[in-house]
Amino acid sequence: MLKIAPDIPKQYPFIQIKTLVDLQSRLTQWSDPDVKQVLSFANINAEYYVDPDQAANLCQAANQELDVIVEEHPDKFEAGVGMLAMNNVDASCSLLEEVAKSKNLIGAQIFTRHLGKSIADPSFEPVLAKATELNLPLWLHPVFGQRKPDNNLVFSWEYELSQAMLQLVQADVFKKYPNLKIIVHHAGAMVPFFAGRIDHILDAEHAADFKKFYVDTAILGNPAALKLALDYYGTDHVLFGTDAPFAVMPSGATKLIEQAIDEAYNKEDQDKVYYQNF
Repeated sequence: MLKIAPDIPKQYPFIQIKTLVDLQSRLTQWSDPDVKQVLSFANINAEYYVDPDQAANLCQAANQELDVIVEEHPDKFEAGVGMLAMNNVDASCSLLEEVAKSKNLIGAQIFTRHLGKSIADPSFEPVLAKATELNLPLWLHPVFGQRKPDNNLVFSWEYELSQAMLQLVQADVFKKYPNLKIIVHHAGAMVPFFAGRIDHILDAEHAADFKKFYVDTAILGNPAALKLALDYYGTDHVLFGTDAPFAVMPSGATKLIEQAIDEAYNKEDQDKVYYQNF
């Protein structure tokens, strides 16, 4: 990608985090010896830089490399999450089939928007259908967007996630694909806090569909918010997530999030969130 777009580190300074791009640094500065990680890719998607065939080839190579990293470090990495090229929907469906055959890759990452369109756009529906068919979870990550005047990291991504969830619900994806598994970053963003508005503004059927998402715990602590997310989504739909190696240098906020989970959840819920739900 750096050969294709050398300015990426200037555009996205987080790419300069050494534990994100240097595997040896990641391994030697491990955040918690009791934690194994599920690896996903940073949100630099090939579809924005190259043509559909090149994008598919880059994602395939990246997925293969990720598979090898997990295979070679089983004490650190439990699994990997593949990347798709959504400017090539047919190839993305084939990439999902390759992920399904891997023993180390267990799902794929999608974004709130691709190529200027919502993830709920009908053109992307074959990917959701294929993931459902293969019983592969999809990790939903936010993106920056030129349609917004402000892309700050504090609030912008939470709007992105919440809006994408609303669009997916209103597109009836859970009615078409009741077994679809989408894991939403940042504990489901704004949804638990605005549950009352959801219930009173939407019809009951669509409001209930919001609870079909799965969410992670990657909100940098905040026990009260984690408790709210658990109460809203239910014990079975919250999974341990840390967003490592971001937020707390050099290796992430794992300890901070563990402390918040231990404060917010009872032992039974902790066990489900830490490993059983996964």
